[in-house]
Amino acid sequence: MWKPALVSLILIVQFGCRNAPPLVPNLGIWRAELQVSEDQVLPFNFNLTRSNSGDYLMEMYNATEIIPVDEIIIKNDSIIIKPPVFEGFIAARLTANHMEGVFVKESLGRVVSFTATFGVKDRFDINSPSKIDVSGIWETEFNAGESDHYMAKGIFVQSGNKVHGTFETTTGDYRYLDGNVDGDSLKLSTFDGAHAFLFAAKATDSSLIGTFYSGNHSREPFIGVRNADIVLPSPDSLTFLKEGDDRLAFSFPDVNGNMVSSSDIVFKDKVLLVQIMGSWCPNCLDETKFYVEYLKENSPDNLAVVALAFEYAKTEEKAFNSIKRLRDRIGVEYPILLAQYGTSDKKRAQEKLPMLNHVLSYPTTIFIDKKGAIRKIHTGFNGPATGDKFILFKKEFDRYVKGLLVE
Repeated sequence: MWKPALVSLILIVQFGCRNAPPLVPNLGIWRAELQVSEDQVLPFNFNLTRSNSGDYLMEMYNATEIIPVDEIIIKNDSIIIKPPVFEGFIAARLTANHMEGVFVKESLGRVVSFTATFGVKDRFDINSPSKIDVSGIWETEFNAGESDHYMAKGIFVQSGNKVHGTFETTTGDYRYLDGNVDGDSLKLSTFDGAHAFLFAAKATDSSLIGTFYSGNHSREPFIGVRNADIVLPSPDSLTFLKEGDDRLAFSFPDVNGNMVSSSDIVFKDKVLLVQIMGSWCPNCLDETKFYVEYLKENSPDNLAVVALAFEYAKTEEKAFNSIKRLRDRIGVEYPILLAQYGTSDKKRAQEKLPMLNHVLSYPTTIFIDKKGAIRKIHTGFNGPATGDKFILFKKEFDRYVKGLLVE
């Protein structure tokens, strides 16, 4: 069983008292692999470079997504790689052409074996031409027949063996998936420093039967059929106020220790968006980036945004550090309040906001008009990986918010 002390042991092993000069890894394209099961690896590619000042830099790739990484430490024969915003990090032994170590999410007690090889450009190996084309829309059910089953909309584009796309769900999308079809085998993966997702399926022209691996701690079977007409439940219908409640009330501390409440004068006569989120959550990051961009482009005086962070970091100090890291990295100017730490359990989160029927998803946004009435609750966030859907969402969001502002 994983112990928190293992992280300290990893660092001691990696950065022990050696006097040898640091090894120099080859610059250029690498393929990394996370061991998500005994017989499955999750691959992703990255490009390693150096700045003019000599610092190591990295770009991680998921289809069209490029994730810049500038927190890389090399000492002796070891390397620490810390992707932006999220808590997780990679610690590995190093040669010029190879890395071997672990990907660690300390607060959750998760460790996944990691290797990387220099000069390998293909994300997945291709052994034979594709027998099918999975391009199109797929009605997909995860955990069919189980109490925790859920529906998704698979959206894929294939060119030759190469495939990219995503799954939309009622609580958000699975972000940028990148992979291929090898014969009749479909494989898609993404790694962003938090999500470590692999989808492996046997495919025909009309069906998918596969397994979804989330790191090495979770796996879910899924089945899919082509259905261009699939419609998921409206994200505006899933979370609502309990009968008898008509207001949202909260009071939580900001990063400076100041209590911020829904009744504060700063929110009076303003349209208020309350974002339920966590600094650990990639869909929340997508939504936060959208809000930051929207406020920069519009910045109306009578619009306010406040985030309520539900953090799984084990201490209040670590939780605030994670919030500050998100704020500073993304340039968030609206307040992010610490609503909970030690767990991101949604039932516990709902206890902090008892007027809601449930907290179904991180993120969730509550739209409150100038009179303090809740007008809409939007569950989840389907972000830029969903393409046209995200473009449509941005237009509808702008129209709806501007409508509230002129009331």
